[in-house]
Amino acid sequence: MTISVGDKLPEATLSKIGAEGPEAVSVSDLTKGRKVVIFAVPGAYTPTCHSAHVPSFIRSMDALKSKGVDEVVCVAVNDAFVMKSWGEDTGAAKAGITMLSDGMGELTEKLGLLFDAPPVGLKGRSKRYAMMVEDGVVKVYHPETGKGCEISGGEAMVEAL
Repeated sequence: MTISVGDKLPEATLSKIGAEGPEAVSVSDLTKGRKVVIFAVPGAYTPTCHSAHVPSFIRSMDALKSKGVDEVVCVAVNDAFVMKSWGEDTGAAKAGITMLSDGMGELTEKLGLLFDAPPVGLKGRSKRYAMMVEDGVVKVYHPETGKGCEISGGEAMVEAL
């Protein structure tokens, strides 16, 4: 079963690179008492993720903040080192997007959003989506249905808020 509007996010541990190396980030701490937009991609540096999905949120940061969003987070089933480099390479980090690793796919699996795409070498990756969570509860959920990111992109999230 996949996550849906009204559901509380499951507890999971994500990670990021901090001053001393990898740091754990609990989903409950991330979202407690806050309005957070979380978007997920199948993989760092993959074509649509790199050239369309992340840029859509970079373009939308000011509008999201003006709608009361405390933080915008990008999640991928990649390691924290890759997510840090990808955030720097895309300009996401400079724009204020938090790049978090779901390296073991814990959150993605609990959300019911894991998939495999053997023809392109992807195993245990996240389906593409965006959600807005208030105090840990999903208020807006945009699962992507096509190959692009029109439904799950930054502009669509701004419109939904």
